[in-house]
Amino acid sequence: MASDSTSDPSPDPKGAPPLPPVLVLVAAVVAFSWAGPLVRFTDAAALAVSAWRLLFSVAFVAVVLAFRPTSRRALAGLERRDLGLALAAGACLALHFWSWIASIDYTTVASSVVLVSTQPLWVAVISAIFLREVPRRGEWMGLGVAVVGAAWIGWGDMALGPQALLGDGLALGAAFLAAAYYSIGRALRPKLDLWSYVAVVYGMAAILLLGLVLLTPGVPLVRGYGTVDWAVFVALAAGPMMIGHTGVNYALRYLRAYVANLAVLGEPLGATLIAWLLPAIAERPGPSLIGGGLLILVGVALALRAR
Repeated sequence: MASDSTSDPSPDPKGAPPLPPVLVLVAAVVAFSWAGPLVRFTDAAALAVSAWRLLFSVAFVAVVLAFRPTSRRALAGLERRDLGLALAAGACLALHFWSWIASIDYTTVASSVVLVSTQPLWVAVISAIFLREVPRRGEWMGLGVAVVGAAWIGWGDMALGPQALLGDGLALGAAFLAAAYYSIGRALRPKLDLWSYVAVVYGMAAILLLGLVLLTPGVPLVRGYGTVDWAVFVALAAGPMMIGHTGVNYALRYLRAYVANLAVLGEPLGATLIAWLLPAIAERPGPSLIGGGLLILVGVALALRAR
């Protein structure tokens, strides 16, 4: 889990970070890479998986807050506007998880994680419009190459039938929702403490998903889940959530939204390799996925080089 200096709830984001943001992003990518493969080990509904992932994450955050009085004070002192934006980010995060986890029921792990990782494209657009952080020419070139790679993957999945395309669509929807979530985070993180921010965001997402589970017939909250299911729920919270998402939220204080979010594009490579090498999944990537994935990675490299 990333730490943050919080003696002042609104410190100068240009100050020296406690941990190098790039190093934190590398750890976040490794953690993110396990999300898709882990979901394959449970038959629980996407809503239930999403809800328990956030509920356990909130429990972890509560433990951190218990030892951080400065974060608790920052949380209590949130301005109404900032609180509203953080709650909106939590709603986007909740819908992102539901849409992405549902996509894995219809398409491959590799296609899902590659397409959901197009979120930096949407972040760049949102950042340019709302945050006035306009990408440079080289960054736009890299983002364009990544778009072509994502389209190539979708074209290849057409051969798998309409279900695969539905999964691709859900993954792209999840990408846009994640972009909105990260863009709001970029607007708030330079002036908000990390743990007070994620407490509101993860808490809102958990409450929304819990409500959806309780209102959805046929989606149990507790009954019917075995040891493996609960292990998956906890693992998703501890790794992809607390290290992955919290790591990117940490970096958002020091880096532009689309730059921090570009790190997420490293997830497809890791998730594809894990899903391929784990005997219990053994999803061998096809030519379109390999080609599209390589284009996305090239796009990332171009965009980062232009920073």
